[in-house]
Order: sequence, then structure tokens, then C-alpha cells
Amino acid sequence: MVKVLISDKLSPAAVEIFRRRGIEVDVKPGLTPADLRGIIGPYDGLAIRSATKVTKELLDAATNLKVVGRAGIGVDNVDLKSATARGVVVMNTPHGNSITTAEHAIAMMFALARQIPEASTSTKAAKWEKNRFMGVELTAKTLGLIGCGNIGSIVAERALGLKMRVIAFDPFLGEKRALELGVEKVELDELLERADFITLHTPLTEATRNILSRDALAKTRKGVRIINCARGGLVDEAALAEAIKSGHVAGAALDVFETEPATDSPLFALENVVCTPHLGAATTEAQENVALQVAEQMSDFLLNGAVANAINMPSVSAEEAPRLKPYMELCRLLGGFAGQLTQAREGVIRRVTIEYEGQAAALNPRPLTAAVLSGLMAPMMEGVNMVNAPVAAREHGIDVAETVLDRPSEYQTLVRVTVQMDQQTRAVAGTLFAGSRPRLVEIKGIPVEADFARHMLYVTNQDKPGFIGRFGATLAGAGINIATFHLGRAEPGGDAICLVSVDEPVPEDVLAMVRTLPLVVQATPLAF
Repeated sequence: MVKVLISDKLSPAAVEIFRRRGIEVDVKPGLTPADLRGIIGPYDGLAIRSATKVTKELLDAATNLKVVGRAGIGVDNVDLKSATARGVVVMNTPHGNSITTAEHAIAMMFALARQIPEASTSTKAAKWEKNRFMGVELTAKTLGLIGCGNIGSIVAERALGLKMRVIAFDPFLGEKRALELGVEKVELDELLERADFITLHTPLTEATRNILSRDALAKTRKGVRIINCARGGLVDEAALAEAIKSGHVAGAALDVFETEPATDSPLFALENVVCTPHLGAATTEAQENVALQVAEQMSDFLLNGAVANAINMPSVSAEEAPRLKPYMELCRLLGGFAGQLTQAREGVIRRVTIEYEGQAAALNPRPLTAAVLSGLMAPMMEGVNMVNAPVAAREHGIDVAETVLDRPSEYQTLVRVTVQMDQQTRAVAGTLFAGSRPRLVEIKGIPVEADFARHMLYVTNQDKPGFIGRFGATLAGAGINIATFHLGRAEPGGDAICLVSVDEPVPEDVLAMVRTLPLVVQATPLAF
């Protein structure tokens, strides 16, 4: 039975989803790193929030782990590089708390504009400082969004409802989408110059770290107010504190900090700064939503192969998964065929081209290409799968190209894999027989119709009389039974291919005898 460990506090409803789907689940929050490493071995999935740290050491101990599911957006607590290298899918739940986080940003903007926290503290201290707290209206002000994805777009919608003008900097925001949202797309410098309020809604990457740096803050208009409910590290906190003290920045509201838990910050001593302890997703609805979402996603992956919201591999929807499954198996086998032949020859792989024709051309190519690469790379490295194969290909300097061909084909579907090496190029093509059974149809441009078998022997030879008899007699003399026998040739008397399936692996001494037969050019055992 598939097993999942929940190592952080998660809604009981999520536990019920796993059990209802037939997955054995253990709930053990609060484990020490050492204790977690001690028990993680047999689990197929690990469901976490932010407390569990998925380190390289933990992943090394998780010998059966296939997926890590993060109930929430950020995966800062997961070593993505190590997870990918081990072929572990890492998925998050980017939509489960989008509304909650967007609403918190709006709430922080209101609190900052009207100095609500300071006014509350003053009033509770029996002071009635009505004239001290002079706020500003949001109506007709310009809100600058840095990031306009899931959360940023919701903030934009709410801000427009408040009659604010909204401008957005987001390299991935298209003009059509900006028009649909009712926002004006601008470059970062223009946003800094025009915005009365700036709110951040972008992941923390090397490109976005300190996007509001000392220099960027200097470009903002005097009296700007900054809101960050996204990620600590997007704002230079020391520079922001100085800008507030100087009066250039009117105030800031931060839910996230570069170091968390944040126990000390130059911003804490400033009156016109609102701080909350990373509460962006802290609502009952959001906690329930992300827990249910991660349980469904992990269950779909472990049971059906569906991949949703994965950080380190292409997504495959639950609807796509059953349809893609035979195509992915075909692609894996074609990659494996090419990879095993490549291992038997000299030369380094430089480029892999995958062509999709017919029904395959209408499918999502990314998981299919990942399947080809996993088969191709398997003979070269241990533990390769669809998650780490694309990374392995890049690390080996292999250029990967996908081509979708819209042209007539004699097959309903066709996938062709071409591997270019230093000294030669090899191509293999296949189709699905009866819609679901992978089948070879072409090797090196030579038509060869053959099903894949667990054990096969691939022989290239000169097309001359006598080869088939000597070859069959050699295998028979060694007690090896031939299950199927397939032949193909480029032209009479030219290059020919013999592909046989056998009941058991061909021993090395028998391979040596086959290779010494007259007319034989190459003999390679294959295993699938």
C-alpha cells in the first residue's frame, strides 16, 4: 500500500482524503530532524507545511520517497536541488491561500494609511490623541504592484474596487492580461516614480532579491508607503528604515522579514511601521484549503501519475494522466532503446530531437519529452526518472529539442527520437498499437515492426544469404529460445537489422559468438 507521512500540523480533513483514496497515512508532527530521518525510509510521500525542513540529509534517508507536498506557496524549507537530483517531485499549493494573502495585503494597506495599530495602542493607553493620527485616503491613489500573478491580480481587483489606479511591473504579465485586469503595465522605474503605495507579490529569486534596494527606494516618490506580504528579502530592511527615518518613505507594512522568526529589526522601533508575524495565509479557510489541496494533489500523483503545481517537473492534470500514460510509456521505451544502443557505441550525446506526429502532436509535449529523457539517461545514471532526467541532460551538455509536426502520417500517432553524437546520428520511432501498446516501427530509417519485450537482442548486419540460419543456430545451440523475430533492411544487399525478443538475458559468451558471425556488424542486448 502507498504510504504518506504528515510531519506538520495539517487539517484532519486532509488525513481523511488520503485514507479515502486508499493511502496509508501517519500523522507525526513535531519530530526532530534525527527522528524524521529515522522513520522516513518506507514512505512514498511527505506532506509538510513550513516547520519541516526537507534537507539533503533527509532526502538521502528517504529511499522510497516520490513526492513532497507543501501545504502553502513557499518551498524555502525544501532543498529543491537535492530533491530533483533524487527524482522526488516537489509540489506546492499556490492557489489555496491566494485570497487570504491578498486580503492581508489590503488590510495592511488600510492599517498603514490610517495608522490603525498606533491609534489602537494610544487609545487603549487612555490617551485620546485624535489630532495625532492624520491618515490618507486610498481613493484615487496610485497602487504599484511588483508582481501580478495569482495574488497580485486579486490585490489589483480589490484595489480597483476601492477606486485606486493600479499600475503593475511583472515581466510575465502580457498586455492582454493587463487589459483584462484593468491595470497598466509599466517598467519598474516608472512604477517607483509614480506609485503612492507599493505592494510586492513576487517570489524570492536571485533576480528579485532586494528588488526594493537602497537605490530603488531613492527613486520612489516622496511619501510613498511600502507593503510586503510576499517574501522577506525582497526589501532591503536597513535601507527602508533609513528612508522612513528621513521622511522620504511615509511608512511601511511588513508581514515577512529576511530572517524569520523576526525578533530584531531596525523597523520595529519606528512608529509608522506595521508588522505582523507572517500571517498572510493565517485564516481558517486558507489552512483548510491548502491542506485539502495538497492531499488531493499527492493522492492523484501517487495513484494516477497526475502532477499538479509541481516546482521541478511538468504538470500533468488528472484528466490528462490516463490519456498520456501509454504515450509516456512509448516515449520512455524509445528513449531507453536509443540510450542502450548509445552506451554500446563510442561518442558523446550532443543533441536529442523528439518529433511528435499525429495524435501525439496534440498532447502536452513536456511530460512526453521528460519520459524520453528518463529512458535515454537511465543507462548513464542510477535513479534517473522524469523529474531529474531533464536536469541530468542539461548537466551532460545535451541540447534537447521538441518538434511538433502537422503533416500526414501513415500512423495515427508517431514519436521519433533522434540522438546526435560526436561521430554518428541514430533515430528510432514508435507508435501505439491498438491505441495503448507501444510498438517500434523504425530504426535508423529502416522500417521494423516489433513489440517491446523484457529481453531483446539488437543486431545489425549485412543483408546477405546465410545470416539468419547461422544466427538462429547460434542461439539455439546456446539453449536460448527466440520468442519473436523481426527483420528490416534499407535496400537489398545493404544494411539490415535483426531484432529478436528472448525469454532470458543473452549471456556474454553467447553475445561474443554472435558478434563473430560472418556479416554481423553489431550485437547489443536490450532490457526494458
